Amino acid sequence: MSDTYHVIRAYQASTSSPLIVRKGDVLSAGDKTSEWPGWIWCTDPSGKSGWVPEKYVRRAERRCTMLRDYDATELTVEPGEEVTILGRESGWGWCVNQQGLRGWIPLNHIEGHE
Repeated sequence: MSDTYHVIRAYQASTSSPLIVRKGDVLSAGDKTSEWPGWIWCTDPSGKSGWVPEKYVRRAERRCTMLRDYDATELTVEPGEEVTILGRESGWGWCVNQQGLRGWIPLNHIEGHE
């Protein structure tokens, strides 16, 4: 089920080259900590890094195996925009905007997200 909401705070995507991984990929787990509980800093074999939901990996010490496909793309939005939330994970929403672009947005930037 998806729901449409208004953006109430601007959000700027943190990278133009996000981590995109597939089920079964093995990543290195980093020591970086997040202000968002439920996320782990991971690096793929090519050296590209990004935040991954802990629920999406099976962790064994410093290695993480992806349990599903994952795309760390973030969506830049401005107040007043409408987005459809396609999924929620640990304080973030996987959204699509009116132009059809998809990405993660912190849920506290979206009106009535809970």
